[in-house]
Amino acid sequence: MRVLIALLAGSLFGVGLAVSGMTDTRVVLGFLDLAGDWNPALMFVMGGALAITVPGFYLLLRKCKPLLCDDYCLPEKRRPDIKLVIGSTLFGIGWGLYGYCPGPAMASLGTLEPQPIVFVLAMLAGMFAHRLFEAR
Repeated sequence: MRVLIALLAGSLFGVGLAVSGMTDTRVVLGFLDLAGDWNPALMFVMGGALAITVPGFYLLLRKCKPLLCDDYCLPEKRRPDIKLVIGSTLFGIGWGLYGYCPGPAMASLGTLEPQPIVFVLAMLAGMFAHRLFEAR
């Protein structure tokens, strides 16, 4: 049941990304281009997502326990560490250079265009390299 709900949630997320235009790298890069042809679409998508997520988290976390799990899986760390800073910096650089982050890149795989395929392969290689590095 949990896998089915995860598949449904992921599919809804992917459809939302596609409908909002976030799978188009030009929209994302246009938002990041403050000095050029700025496109505010990403700001409205993020605002809409926050308008749903913030009240949703508030209501869900008031419950004693989740519906399909024993406990909530919340972060234990309360302060940023060097891994978070390096990871978020690499994420931001990659996003700014290419215009994809993991969610839209995965949703864009359905287009069968080479750019998202290369991005996802590079992302998976980075994840694998990180696991090797962490294991040492």
